[in-house]
Amino acid sequence: MKAIILAGGFGSRLSEETVLRPKPMVEIGGRPILWHIMNIIATHGITEFIVALGYRAEIIKDYFLNFYSLNNDVSIDLSTGTTYFHERNEIDWKIHLIDTGLNTQTGGRLRRLQHWLGDDETFLFAYGDGVTDLDIARMLQFHRAHGKLATVATVLSPERFGRIAYDGNRVSAFYEKPDNVEGWINGGFFVLNSKALSYIDDDDTVWERSAVERLARDGQLMGYRHHGFWSCMDTLREKNFLEGLWSSGKAPWRIW
Repeated sequence: MKAIILAGGFGSRLSEETVLRPKPMVEIGGRPILWHIMNIIATHGITEFIVALGYRAEIIKDYFLNFYSLNNDVSIDLSTGTTYFHERNEIDWKIHLIDTGLNTQTGGRLRRLQHWLGDDETFLFAYGDGVTDLDIARMLQFHRAHGKLATVATVLSPERFGRIAYDGNRVSAFYEKPDNVEGWINGGFFVLNSKALSYIDDDDTVWERSAVERLARDGQLMGYRHHGFWSCMDTLREKNFLEGLWSSGKAPWRIW
């Protein structure tokens, strides 16, 4: 099973950090938030990642191409060109870094990656800017049990986010910022059947608007309620909040 992670947006609401790098490369505890997200996913047995690149794609490529040199002490013998990484902890991840266009919308990026899924009918889809202690394995069980095309992890959050309405476990509506009340919102983690990609029209399709709204109207979207920790990193305030949790040793998303 594979995981697709969005990492191509401009991150304009976090411009203090994203002028020179994509938002998934903004660091928490000295590591990109993308690294944190991949660790969360890998803990549940998914270790093949397809990363959708766009804005400053070269930053993400450079990070993974130089992953061991950046994360280990290094000895270099210039006379022979030999490099030795000390205390190298090898990670059994397979990572595909795919350029999905500079201005492509979220749905369009996902659609462009369809052929990278191969024969996998079911896959995980995640945004590259949020961390959680979500039990992905249990969410997968929930998805397989209901038999619909899509499952979204939903979390509780204040009114500045869009809303999700439930009918049992079926998502009956998916809509943007309607009321000044708390409610269930999109937590940025989906389990999808590849047939759900037929709801994406082109590069201009915003996944969390037209595509997901249509899945909800057709009764093909189910919600997995997550009552634990979740936080996005849309603003500098949220970045500092996550940094504080990590530095205190009490980061709830550190489940690996």
